[in-house]
Amino acid sequence: MTAALAGFALGLSLILAIGAQNAFVLRQGLLKSHVFAVCLTCALSDAILIAAGVAGFGALTKAVPGLELAMRLLGAAFLIWYGARTLLSAWRGGQAMQAGHAAGSLRTALLTCLALTWLNPHVYLDTVVLLGAVAAQYTDRLSFALGAMTASFVFFFSLGYGARLLAPFFAKPRAWQILDVIIGVVMWAIAAKLLLM
Repeated sequence: MTAALAGFALGLSLILAIGAQNAFVLRQGLLKSHVFAVCLTCALSDAILIAAGVAGFGALTKAVPGLELAMRLLGAAFLIWYGARTLLSAWRGGQAMQAGHAAGSLRTALLTCLALTWLNPHVYLDTVVLLGAVAAQYTDRLSFALGAMTASFVFFFSLGYGARLLAPFFAKPRAWQILDVIIGVVMWAIAAKLLLM
């Protein structure tokens, strides 16, 4: 249970960062357009990537000494940079949703969602590299992976279907500033944890 909770917490904290994919899901939710299909596509994509990271990274770290440390340092460096970028965005007034307009047809929505997921290099760093590296610390890597996958499903469906509740709140730039500050602090906290392992 400890590994599952750790996987859930880390998976959730990594996925909280508002990027193009999450902004697209939020926008689809605000417009009530293909919400279930978009959320399911994002969550299943994450599950595939998490499974690959947890399964492959553990074996790879045993075969290549020092790889785990190098990946943790690279992951921490990325998180420090991403946190700084997000805090800078908050300082400048917050960011707006940047994933374009809501897709009209189901096919267009799913293709857009897949592109925002699989063509984003940060997705691989978060799911395959970072979660894979942290999972290697646990003897029960399966529970860790299931926890992280559960976090993706909970997050995407909460974001997609909860978006309509957030519409009035995120109409204000101040709300994006607050969110950016929270995301920046979380990213730096994860980076510190990786550096102190």
